[in-house]
Amino acid sequence: MPDPKIMVNLLGAGDEILRLVERSVTSDVHVRGNEITITGAPADNALAERVFTELLELIEKGETLTTDAVRRTVGMLEQGSAERPAEVLTLNILSRRGRTIRPKTLGQKRYVDAIDSHTIVFGIGPAGTGKTYLAMAKAVQALQAKQVNRIILTRPAVEAGERLGFLPGTLNEKIDPYLRPLYDALHDMLDPESIPKLMAAGTIEVAPLAYMRGRTLNDAFIILDEAQNTTPEQMKMFLTRLGFNSKIVVTGDVTQVDLPGGTTSGLRVVRDILENVEDVHFAALSSSDVVRHQLVGQIVDAYARWDERENQQAQGVHAVPGRPAQGGRTSRRR
Repeated sequence: MPDPKIMVNLLGAGDEILRLVERSVTSDVHVRGNEITITGAPADNALAERVFTELLELIEKGETLTTDAVRRTVGMLEQGSAERPAEVLTLNILSRRGRTIRPKTLGQKRYVDAIDSHTIVFGIGPAGTGKTYLAMAKAVQALQAKQVNRIILTRPAVEAGERLGFLPGTLNEKIDPYLRPLYDALHDMLDPESIPKLMAAGTIEVAPLAYMRGRTLNDAFIILDEAQNTTPEQMKMFLTRLGFNSKIVVTGDVTQVDLPGGTTSGLRVVRDILENVEDVHFAALSSSDVVRHQLVGQIVDAYARWDERENQQAQGVHAVPGRPAQGGRTSRRR
């Protein structure tokens, strides 16, 4: 029987948490005073009980429950994973000014764990899954813990609808829009006033991928973002920059390739090349790991289904009702 104060948090404002739990489980849930009663089939009751157990543990760890936390808790339990939702949702990576960066899904937690335990990690998945943001949080954490001496953030400056030559300004000013998302994430994780000093000292470097050629990167946490826009040759060049006591995280989305038509994406082929190489890990994130508005995950899935239909039509394959047609996925910019 939970404490009355805990019950207030568990039920939510206007009982919104309770109503969401009721919609998310098959069992009937009844609340009278501080007592919760669950009735239904044994398997359904077991799931409902686990949901309440995990939510109570989140509260006991000082969390204020949100509808998003409830949805993610239920989703993790339905996957039947060994990891407990309360542990996943309270794994702190970085804290600054009262704000804490932590994984919000099972896929994100496994991705973060892989970064801890491997030298090279590929984070591959759709927009909004936190691939780059979490990698940068781990980089800042490693720098603050003195595990590395510097952070290097890089992206390929690939033309996406605009030609660099026609953009105004110097070369650096032309390249800056490609790197701006990396600067924005840094400002979330570090004191903005300290960033220019760290960059001037070379402790943090943000540069286009072309600037990596010919270098050996020791004692560094290196992140290659938007890696789907590398060629196989560029990917090889980048990975072979790895020096001693360094870690590499490569992030990208193979459905968002901006390379000229017919050019192979280095991110698409690298798994076949490195799959059996020790200490290299491929983390696959999906629409279930999207941490933006819940509609974003549904939009990602809808586009994936549309891509599949378009590819089937292009190959002359027609789906038979009730039977999934075979086919790959086309690549086009969203």
